[in-house]
Amino acid sequence: MLKLIVLDPGHFHAALLQKTMYPDIDPTVRVYAEDGPELADYLKKIESYNARDPSPTAWRMDVRAGSDFLDRFSADKAGDVVVIAGNNRRKTEYIMRAVDAGMHVLADKPMAIDARGFDSLRRAFADAEARRVLLYDIMTERHEITTMLQKAFSRIPSVFGELLPGSVQEPSVVKESVHHFAKLVSGTPVKRPPWFFDVEQQGEGLVDITTHLVDLVQWECFPGARLDFDADIRILGAKRWPTGISPAQFAQLTQLQSFPDYLRKDVHEGSLHVYANGEIDYRIKGVHAKVRVLWNFEAPAGAGDTHYSVLRGSKTSLVIRQGAAEAWQPVLYIEAATSTATAELPSALEHAMTEVRAAYPGVGVERFGQEWRVVVPQSYHIGHEAHFAQVAVEFLRYVGEGALPAWEVPGMLAKYRTTTSALALARDGSRRTS
Repeated sequence: MLKLIVLDPGHFHAALLQKTMYPDIDPTVRVYAEDGPELADYLKKIESYNARDPSPTAWRMDVRAGSDFLDRFSADKAGDVVVIAGNNRRKTEYIMRAVDAGMHVLADKPMAIDARGFDSLRRAFADAEARRVLLYDIMTERHEITTMLQKAFSRIPSVFGELLPGSVQEPSVVKESVHHFAKLVSGTPVKRPPWFFDVEQQGEGLVDITTHLVDLVQWECFPGARLDFDADIRILGAKRWPTGISPAQFAQLTQLQSFPDYLRKDVHEGSLHVYANGEIDYRIKGVHAKVRVLWNFEAPAGAGDTHYSVLRGSKTSLVIRQGAAEAWQPVLYIEAATSTATAELPSALEHAMTEVRAAYPGVGVERFGQEWRVVVPQSYHIGHEAHFAQVAVEFLRYVGEGALPAWEVPGMLAKYRTTTSALALARDGSRRTS
């Protein structure tokens, strides 16, 4: 069985990977971290999973806490797989330490938050290849059912046609994600570490959640392609803007009654300005794409984080909406692009559903006004937290096989080069290049 190490678990995503047990993983998990509230919060979540009814987990936590935790981690070399989910300023350093120690790495996004971090990440991938260990990031959104179905329908020419090149004014690929600082995690209000609001430690929105969106553009539109940023991708424009967090809101999220000194630089007129929002216009393999991330303090009643996505084909557009009309649940719609496509779509869908149901039993389509709506059984809507286990199972399979798919590492490098390049452009104040 593989031995698992969790390194400096400052983000709740580290705990979410342990909401389930894995037959390939030893239940004794070694944890290296500095003693403090972040470690305590992580261990509390693991205890809650072990104590839940039904289906309790059975993790045994071997905690090695202290200010020298990173040096002890490197010296001990006590595991096979390292989970890294915490302060992003040190993430590439942690990744390089783990790779140098000969361990496989499953890292939370983002693996790099600026150009310097990307350069370190590129070296880490080279070292991982030389040491024959795997380095992988946690792309949970690939496992969301409406996104999977959007990809599936886009691969059926009789329904979708071909992906259009689009333009800056009308991109052929649009991905927008709305997130919230206040939310529930495993049924309880999330407690944010104060550094989460410092873009020098957490990273700006352009390099954080946007990682998922850029990944989905690549994964859906160019499956299996070994992407190269210099040859295939061009950033056309990027912008960023802050979300204001009041002292009372900050106290609610962190349980601190004042802003730490390192956040004073971002306090304006009494409000903390967090550059959590961003937008990237770019062209990838000749296709115009736009990704956009927004952060609000909290969601409307009954809602949570939401996703909006469009793929424009020559015959139809595939649109995911998750608004009030959808009861805040993601729904995939199929919109005919032309009158000819409108006439041909019922027959095309009838034949296509045989292929779709072979991969996704029980999925159907129904007429919905001028559109078609994809009907998904509730059993597929397992929730965002469950996707972490799906990623872990997939990664453990790759570890067993001894390699990632050939396109994954080039794709990760292209993805992080896209986000960090866009950040540099936005910080320069340039909105668009020629």
